[in-house]
Amino acid sequence: MLTQTAAAQGRTIISSHGNTAVWEDQANGQRALYAASAIDAGACIAEFHAAAIMHTPSYLTVQKDDDEHIHLSPAHLQYVNHSCAPNAFFDTTYMSLIALKAIAAGEEITFFYPSSEWDMAQSFSCRCGSEQCLGEIKGAAHLPADVLIRYHLTDYINRKIQQSCSERH
Repeated sequence: MLTQTAAAQGRTIISSHGNTAVWEDQANGQRALYAASAIDAGACIAEFHAAAIMHTPSYLTVQKDDDEHIHLSPAHLQYVNHSCAPNAFFDTTYMSLIALKAIAAGEEITFFYPSSEWDMAQSFSCRCGSEQCLGEIKGAAHLPADVLIRYHLTDYINRKIQQSCSERH
């Protein structure tokens, strides 16, 4: 069933990982993580740990602290792409990828990059297509508070926001 769904969308399943699978778009070669089965809101999609800890960010790291940027393990989690209307969240305190809402089988798993990134190594123009698309994505440091409060943020980003506010006052 899932293979037929992927094929109907012009994608090939590259690898399977329990309740998720990496699909590759046949037209452009881009890969993304998809739900292999329905995932309930609040469910742990996957636990992760740091395969490596870097002192500076890269486009493949998730930020845990000012100078702690981790490469995710298991490696297939690197294919969780950005959306301004995410359905998942990287909880870097409990090291778990959590479903923010119910995710249907065959649905792409996405997260909001500024939820864990203060100042990104590489900004980009978002093309997520959601009604609340923010356009240029640079990190939480570049977004106003009224935008950030709409999102589930890591403990690290929440601390940075509080620090930033107290420095202004």
